[in-house]
Amino acid sequence: MTLYKVYISIKSQQVYAYPDESQWEFEVTATRNEIKVFERLFYQLKNVQSRNFLRAHEPMSVKPYHVDGENDQYDRRLKKVYAWIHEFTSEESKRFIEQLPYFQRRMEVQL
Repeated sequence: MTLYKVYISIKSQQVYAYPDESQWEFEVTATRNEIKVFERLFYQLKNVQSRNFLRAHEPMSVKPYHVDGENDQYDRRLKKVYAWIHEFTSEESKRFIEQLPYFQRRMEVQL
């Protein structure tokens, strides 16, 4: 199983193969299949953002953020991105992610 180092940008929702390709926030070491999960999550985030953008311009469609299902979908996917980064990044980045208010460590099941 070959591991690849990639560079993740939450801001631009991109995975970069080279560090000088663009600005990035997290360095991740993962397999090709694991990297594809990042790409899929970013694709889903962009779709939700597009739907939210279009809906926000419809008259009478404004809902408070905390009761809007579309916003909940975006939040869930963003949490998944951070959790996935947490799995494959450096200890320093893990500590940073663990300090985010919405990060919850997964409970280990003991048999």
